[in-house]
Amino acid sequence: MVFNIKSHERKVFEIISQAAAELSYPAYVVGGYVRDRLLARPSKDMDIVCVGSGIQLARLVAGRMRPIPRVTVYKRFGTAMLKHRDMEIEFVGARKESYRSDSRKPVVEEGTLEEDQNRRDFTINALAVSLNENDYGSIIDPFNGLEDLESKTIKTPLEPGKTFSDDPLRMMRAVRFATQLGFEIAPETLAAIKAYRNRINIVSKERITTELNKIVLSPTPSVGFKLLFDTGLLHRVFPEMAELQGVEVRNGKAHKDNFYHTLQVLDNLSQNTNNLWLRWSAILHDIAKPPTKRFHPQHGWTFHGHEALGASMVPRIFKKLRLPLDQKMKYVQKLVRLHLRPISLTKENITDSAIRRLLFEAGDDIDDLMMLCEADITSKNPRKVKRYLENYEMVRQRLQEVEEKDHLRNWQPPISGEVIMETFNIPPSREVGIIKNAIREGILDGEVDNNYEDAFQFMLRKGRELGLEEVEQEK
Repeated sequence: MVFNIKSHERKVFEIISQAAAELSYPAYVVGGYVRDRLLARPSKDMDIVCVGSGIQLARLVAGRMRPIPRVTVYKRFGTAMLKHRDMEIEFVGARKESYRSDSRKPVVEEGTLEEDQNRRDFTINALAVSLNENDYGSIIDPFNGLEDLESKTIKTPLEPGKTFSDDPLRMMRAVRFATQLGFEIAPETLAAIKAYRNRINIVSKERITTELNKIVLSPTPSVGFKLLFDTGLLHRVFPEMAELQGVEVRNGKAHKDNFYHTLQVLDNLSQNTNNLWLRWSAILHDIAKPPTKRFHPQHGWTFHGHEALGASMVPRIFKKLRLPLDQKMKYVQKLVRLHLRPISLTKENITDSAIRRLLFEAGDDIDDLMMLCEADITSKNPRKVKRYLENYEMVRQRLQEVEEKDHLRNWQPPISGEVIMETFNIPPSREVGIIKNAIREGILDGEVDNNYEDAFQFMLRKGRELGLEEVEQEK
């Protein structure tokens, strides 16, 4: 295992080493940077632990860098941070921690390097590299973290029950690291997560969701969600998703397990996009199947309306998980609401009107919607998969044809409410809404061409039907 570092990072280490020697502070680079460099993974965060004042060391180091970076000091935490090229470098004095049972916020005291390594979450994150003259570059590995890196194992440095009881967020981090790195969680560590899963309730939703999003963005997110489900954490942090699991059989008829189906859709999609919110649309596309599940003796299991109910559930889930309640949420909501529309277009003779309506509703998100729909094909039957993909390709072609002709992506009506009010000399009223809706429906149905002149003549006809008269405009 080789410790791969870039030349400019080597220079940074030399500056830190010299500054630490001047202050007589033993200093070490620790944690994720060491782990990632040993795994030959990119890392933009560097944590420096010194036996002394991290703030003082940061200021001295900054003064020796060119250009001199600004030092951001967090006095409350005894840490300081500076940015150098593409790196964020954080400095902290070595410390030891103790916890109360009702909080994950530790009581922090000054400590030794050994005590600092003891408080780390996993053996692979407790590795340190010396920046001191007498043993510069040597790896300090009190918990056999190098072995765990080789065997791809997530393991706590101390007894796992104590580690997770002290800071329950570490349970989410164990799952996240296993998912990101493709590692296994050690059996005793996994057992402790199951035993202490209820402790996650003392952790803020924001911190949980930060870890959840990192799982969602990992190469194969299903690994993390299966671990969350199997340990019982998912039932605590995201019960709506846990409720998707299970298969019910009645009169010999069964439905698919919507939890594992959702994970497959998420993995399928993740092969083609790193868009976090598109991945969230995969997670939530069938979220309303449990409350809409019905059994009909002739038809078997149905989930009618799950797309509409699912879309209405999105704001509540986003609010609960402290996800952003902005355009990102509306984007996910839109894709959940529309995810059955493209497949419905493959089951009938597609009219231009149906294509126009989909383009109108999806707008610029039509390509993402089609990507989600193709990821939603999870059949084990290759012939079915081939047929579905061919159908979607046909829909894509029709979407392109109609868009080139009608330009309806992110469409704005050619006639505004102001034009209607001026033409008929009327105030804002019910009639204005009726005419605007009629113009929109006429264009979507293909009765009116999508241009100002045709829409204006259509508006005049609709106005006359409502008893309105065009007012002569002053020239």
